[in-house]
Amino acid sequence: MQDEKKFIQRLTNLKTRDKAFRELVKMYQERLYWHIRKILISHEDTNDVLQNTFIKVYKAIGNFKGESKLFSWMYRIATNESITFVTKRAKEKNVSIDDYHITSIYSLQDDILFDGKAIQIILQKAIQELPQKQRIVFNMKYFDNLKYEEISEILDTSVGALKASYFHAVKKIKQHIENH
Repeated sequence: MQDEKKFIQRLTNLKTRDKAFRELVKMYQERLYWHIRKILISHEDTNDVLQNTFIKVYKAIGNFKGESKLFSWMYRIATNESITFVTKRAKEKNVSIDDYHITSIYSLQDDILFDGKAIQIILQKAIQELPQKQRIVFNMKYFDNLKYEEISEILDTSVGALKASYFHAVKKIKQHIENH
């Protein structure tokens, strides 16, 4: 994409970098926020990870080779930052990553940005009970409406593996909802 190449040039040029970066933040802040939020659940934690994501993007933009779309590269950074955050928090609390995700769902009921409808809580509990990879694939496909090819680029996983993860995630979520 020609426009993206020009934009990346602006991001890597010291004279235009700061202005271009502010545009980048404005373009992707909300989308990345909700991607991270679906992984972390907590609004406060999401803001911290989002900020760290943009700091990493700013520092590493000079190393961006353009082998993927800028959006995919940023999503990968946001995903990795989120996973790192969850891993660190689970270690601090001396629980498994899966247990950390399951207990994090209870913070939703106190969150002012969540309206707390019963079916939403059941859905979120079902999602949080998924293994981490299935949870991330499900969120990216179902909520973010990303194509398998885009998710493959972001997660560096084959499309076939992603389809299998999504299929199993949907099956588990459906079973969880039917049981509740």
